[in-house]
Amino acid sequence: NHLKLMKYNQLGKNELQVSEIAFGCMSLEADQTMASRLIDKAIDGGINLFDTADLYQKGDNEEMVGKALKGKRNRVILATKVGNQWRADGSGWDWNPRKSYILKAVEKSLKRLQTDYIDLYQLHGGTIDDPTDKTIEAFETLKSQGKIREYGISSIRPNVIRTFLQKSDIASNMMQYS
Repeated sequence: NHLKLMKYNQLGKNELQVSEIAFGCMSLEADQTMASRLIDKAIDGGINLFDTADLYQKGDNEEMVGKALKGKRNRVILATKVGNQWRADGSGWDWNPRKSYILKAVEKSLKRLQTDYIDLYQLHGGTIDDPTDKTIEAFETLKSQGKIREYGISSIRPNVIRTFLQKSDIASNMMQYS
């Protein structure tokens, strides 16, 4: 049984127990059958943490992950990210950590992921000029509404990490690692 081989850790100071190995969904190709097969194999191997972002393939990645996890949602910890807003003309994206944007973006992610809640909602970057207090307010609002269980950041900037650690109750910081 593969589940006995996987190690699980508590994420931060909350109740989320996550597999030591996570499944980063960014590289999934636009093939639903293959994506579903890979995700099923990962679950069979004991992986329970699946990470995507609204940025990946302009939201199509979240949609694919949502379809692949249909009927398995209660067995996984689902993480996604916010903060990169696609331009209307599709020419690229702009950084947007504003509260109003986060509160709208979560609704689209929930719909694409076909779920009522996100286990870990992460800010996909960060700069020293961000309205951090309002960003944190957005995450706290979503948490109190039950739309997210926990929130975190995905940042390599020490000043951003320090600010969130001092001002919020983040559950995680996703670092670049290869």
